[in-house]
Amino acid sequence: MLIRHSFEDGVLHVSLPHDLDVTGRPVAALETELLVHVHRPRRVRVQLPTFDPSPASLGALSRTRRLCEALGIPLTVVGPVSVARHLTPTPDPAPAPGADPDPDPAFEVGDPA
Repeated sequence: MLIRHSFEDGVLHVSLPHDLDVTGRPVAALETELLVHVHRPRRVRVQLPTFDPSPASLGALSRTRRLCEALGIPLTVVGPVSVARHLTPTPDPAPAPGADPDPDPAFEVGDPA
């Protein structure tokens, strides 16, 4: 299969793991069409692999849109998912020896005289 899918709570989730080329477009479109006919979802959600999909990926998406429109099924298209890295907070570096621990002059208290 050129696509990944899951069916949950009446929603068919389809994702393209990579951008399609000309030979993959009809296969991905047919796979999606088959899934729509088998599951009869209330809604279809397609996740594209890039923010700038290839013409073949857009062609497969267009075919899916026409199918969903003909069957009265709402279609949602989303971009790629970026996985956030788990970042460990780093402590502030210690001030250099002899440096002012509070370098902000707006909060310095001067001699009033």
